[in-house]
Order: sequence, then C-alpha cells, then structure tokens
Amino acid sequence: MATGLEPARVNGSAGDARAAEVRLQPAPWRDPTAQPFIKIRDVVKKFDNFVAVDDVWLDIYKGEFFALLGPSGCGKTTLLRMLAGFETPTSGTIEIDGVDMSEVPPYRRPVNMMFQSYALFPHMSVEQNVGFGLRQEAVPRSEIAHRVAEMLELVQMSELARRKPHQLSGGQKQRVALARALIKRPKVLLLDEPLGALDRKLREETQFELVNIQESLGLTFVIVTHDQDEAMTVSTRMAIMDRGRAVQIGTPGEVYEYPNSLYVAQFLGDVNVFECRVIDAGKDHTTVDSPEAGCQIFADRGLDALGGQEVYAVIRPEKIEISKTLPVETRHNCISGIVYDIGYLGNMSVYYVRLVTGAKVKVTAANRSRLVERPITWEDQVWLSWPPAASVILIA
Repeated sequence: MATGLEPARVNGSAGDARAAEVRLQPAPWRDPTAQPFIKIRDVVKKFDNFVAVDDVWLDIYKGEFFALLGPSGCGKTTLLRMLAGFETPTSGTIEIDGVDMSEVPPYRRPVNMMFQSYALFPHMSVEQNVGFGLRQEAVPRSEIAHRVAEMLELVQMSELARRKPHQLSGGQKQRVALARALIKRPKVLLLDEPLGALDRKLREETQFELVNIQESLGLTFVIVTHDQDEAMTVSTRMAIMDRGRAVQIGTPGEVYEYPNSLYVAQFLGDVNVFECRVIDAGKDHTTVDSPEAGCQIFADRGLDALGGQEVYAVIRPEKIEISKTLPVETRHNCISGIVYDIGYLGNMSVYYVRLVTGAKVKVTAANRSRLVERPITWEDQVWLSWPPAASVILIA
C-alpha cells in the first residue's frame, strides 16, 4: 500500500538541524486520491505554424518544487509564461487551485514571477524594491514595513536594506528579486532561469538557499532551467522537455536512474551507449548481446521486447568499476580495454578506455586518497564491470 511518503532532499545549509538527516516528506503524486494544485491539460501553443508547446499534460501538487528542464527552444519558458498569463494557450486548459485560468489576466492570478534579469529599479533602495508591489496595491505603510523586514530577514539582506542595486553583488540582487517576488504571498512562484547570471560556486550555494526558503514557506515553486545539476538539486519532481513535449516526468532519482528514452538518458548526465540485440527478456530481467561492447549485458529489470529486437544498453560512467584485475563475474557486464586518456578533476578522475572492438567508454572514479602514484595510468590494460542494476535497456 502506497504511503505517499518518500525521503526528502538533504540540504546543506549551516545552522539548519534538518539538513543533517533524511526526512520523510509527503509525495502526493503517489497518492491516487490527492488533488493536483496545478492542472495542465492538453496544452498546445502555436506561433503561426511553429508548435512551441505540444499537447502537454502535467499535474503539480501543493508545496512542490517542480522543474521544467530542457535545452533552448524546447518550450519550457513558453509553458511557464502561460502559467503566468503572459501567453495564451492555443488549446487546452490550465487550472490553479481549482480555478480555470483561461479568463484570468496575469495581475489577477495567484502567481508571481522571478525573471533571470531580476529587473530591479536602479533608483530605489533594496527595501523600496522589495516593497514596490505592496505600495502599488496601497497596503498600509506599517504593514509594508513589517512585511519588507520579514522578507529581508528571510533572504538575509536586512543589513543591506538601504543600498541601491548598483551597490550589490549578483547574488545579493538575486535575493532582492526573490524577496520582491515573495512579499505578495503568491500561491505559486514561477522562476525563469533565476540563477543563470551567477558564477558556479554562488549558484550552487543559492540552490540550497532556494530549497530551504521554499520548504520554510510551504509554497509551490515552478522553475525553468537548462542546468541539469540545478534541476536535480532543487526539485521534488521534474519534467524533461523535448520539442514542446514533456517526454518524462518523475523525481530526480527516477529520471536519472530509469530514463524512458535515449534522449532523456543522454540529456541528464553522462552515459555510455551500446547498440544491442535482445537475447532474453523476462518480467524481471533482460539479457542482450552487444558486438559493439564485445560482451553480453544483463539488466535486473524486465523489458517488453522480442528476441533479436534492436535496443540500446545505457550505463552511467560512475556505475562502472575499473580494475587491472580480472573480475570474478565475466559472463555478463564485463569488458576489457586500454586506457587512452585520463582527466583529474580533484574529487574524481575520468578514465577513457578504448575497447578491443574500437568502442570508447567513459568511467569516473572517486579519488578517495591522494594520487601520489596512480593505480591506473595511461596505456594500462583494464577490466570494466558493473552490476545488473546499473544496466538500463532502452528500445531503439
């Protein structure tokens, strides 16, 4: 029986006691009785003859941090703009909290949007920028002051309240834009590539801050990004977009470990891909033969395929064990080759191995000790092996 619970993301923010443990959070998408907070049904968006969004169907639940992930031109930003009301669907419907948004203008929707450019007013101070929306709605000054102070404390910008945007770093501007988007207490916050202007280290730190803010407020966040690491870090679930369609929807772990197509597998992280033919496909296992890899590949998951059918075997580089010693199990998932290149990345090393067949394989291994002398180096003959759970077989 489904519990509707699953392990939460573990966030690394200092001072947060919750970050030290794996918690159970509601997973309403696993509960057939749960009602989606956002319903996107058969949504199509055309610009003249170009189909930007093609028959998208999505359910997003209250309190989710949902990511729309895909390359440029895949339709993710257009879908976000339709949620905001800046674009009108050619067909299909969008509901938020049980209300059809078809006739609701952007300024009446229970959403707010944070843009990549931040769009701060240069002549206003931080606190004036944050409180701008409330002043436009003629909220009493005392309440504005209280809510602005509350938001600045949330994003850790209280000490910089009197500064102007040109006196802020990129990360500080991002926090101000976030506070301004949240101060009107929207039911849904839409984020369009919000961290794209930040450098890598600051972007990684800010990802965890976003998660903590979202969890503390209990709001529904929908983020658009092309950064796979960002989507994997912040989201409870994600939709992988391709040419206007949502081709796979799931938690980061589900999509990464069990991609439903070669496109998803190659888009989300690194993979080694081998062309194969099915030898045996049962309910709980699949065996294929790959002349390209020079071995039989065994997976511990079933596949609806016929004997002799063309398929792909996909193996992630970090799932492969590299050794100069012949493994115990050599019948399946075991290949041999020569190391022709090595990349040292500090926390890990990347090995490029050329097989006897001429195929090339990428392997990553954590550097658990200092590399005084490399245990494996250039021109070494090595054995590569991986467990059945690491083999993903996909229909060609």
